Amino acid sequence: MIKIEDYPLSRVPQDKRVSFLSVAIVHMGMLTALDQFMLGAVLGNSMTLTDAFIAISIGSLIFGVVTFGLGLAGMREGISGSLLARWCGFGRIGSVLIGLVVAVSLLGWFGIQNAIFAKSLNFALGDRLGFPLSASLSGLFLTVLVAFGFKALRITARIAVPLFILLVFFISYNVLSGQKLHEAILLAPMGEALTISAGITIVVGGAIVASLMTPDLTRYSKNKRHVFGITLLTIIAGEFVVNGLAIFIAKTLGTADVVTIMAQSAGGIGLLVVVFSTLRVNDLNLYSSSLGVVNAVEGITGKKLKYTATTVIIGLLGTLLSVLGILDRFVDFLTVLGVVFPPILGVMLVDYFLLRSHRAALDASRQLGQLPQETPLIGWAAIIASIVGSVIGLVTEWGVPTINSLLAASVIYWLFKRLFGRATSLQTA
Repeated sequence: MIKIEDYPLSRVPQDKRVSFLSVAIVHMGMLTALDQFMLGAVLGNSMTLTDAFIAISIGSLIFGVVTFGLGLAGMREGISGSLLARWCGFGRIGSVLIGLVVAVSLLGWFGIQNAIFAKSLNFALGDRLGFPLSASLSGLFLTVLVAFGFKALRITARIAVPLFILLVFFISYNVLSGQKLHEAILLAPMGEALTISAGITIVVGGAIVASLMTPDLTRYSKNKRHVFGITLLTIIAGEFVVNGLAIFIAKTLGTADVVTIMAQSAGGIGLLVVVFSTLRVNDLNLYSSSLGVVNAVEGITGKKLKYTATTVIIGLLGTLLSVLGILDRFVDFLTVLGVVFPPILGVMLVDYFLLRSHRAALDASRQLGQLPQETPLIGWAAIIASIVGSVIGLVTEWGVPTINSLLAASVIYWLFKRLFGRATSLQTA
């Protein structure tokens, strides 16, 4: 059984590694949830069928390469992504900053998922509450749930993901049975049009946080074949099954609104499953975001924030994002994720597989089942390259933003390290 909280600051021993399916099922769960269905619905409503699947294919290829690379490093070293970043260019403080970036992104996901919860609640009540009040109530409910640990509701919410997958297949059968493929191909986009490059970027943005979390899971894997199989299965299940079905459904019904899709296709049961799905996903989003902020503040300042108070504050911020309309900026949110995270992953991959800055220390300590005794304090080259790569991805109007940011950061980091050497970019603690 995988427990992400186990071995937080040490290697997973070889005798604690688990089977292929044990890791694969957990990893697939990250991309077989409501957020991927929402992404597919946007693609189906804003692109032609052909363009949407081109975006999924190229986006999945990018996701697959970086996910397999980081997953392989995590399997080889037996350590989590945050620990791996310490010896992949970023240093101790740099890895803490990465955790803070992840926490902020999860805060955004909390706001989006809470907005879906609120829309479902408001729809079920016949618009009696109005969206702002519904979003406030649902956000406060979720915040209290996570902050004070009502375990009964958490356990109930665990059935949400499998229920949601069953619902997707049920709706797909009802909506798509009798539809002809060539007719779906010819249907024009009903929403605001997306280019293929924009589609690729939001596909990557919708999955890229999972890439950074992959070493947390694959450190329990036994070999690189398992890592490759895990990556492949997750892409097939999340991108081509969940996303693909959502594309067809959204195109057939002419809407990207998940609440409308569920209400039209499955009535009250559909809305109930959506509510449970957001409950479960946001439980994890808020928990991980709060934990990330607490760890980041402690790592940088040495001060330890109280978990409950931090959770309440972050929950209130996420609720505010819902009320202010972050759901209406869903594509923009995914675009930002699609250009901010790839540079971080690119730097880590370049350092681990090409520059091998700390591979000797990692290899030697791995033989002893320990971590390297010397930990770099902060990797300025990695941080600067990541920031510059993100800016390039955001401001350039040519090419594919997510590819631009990934390649720019990787090349800048490689050149910087080659030209100036490790001594000018890292200070050893």
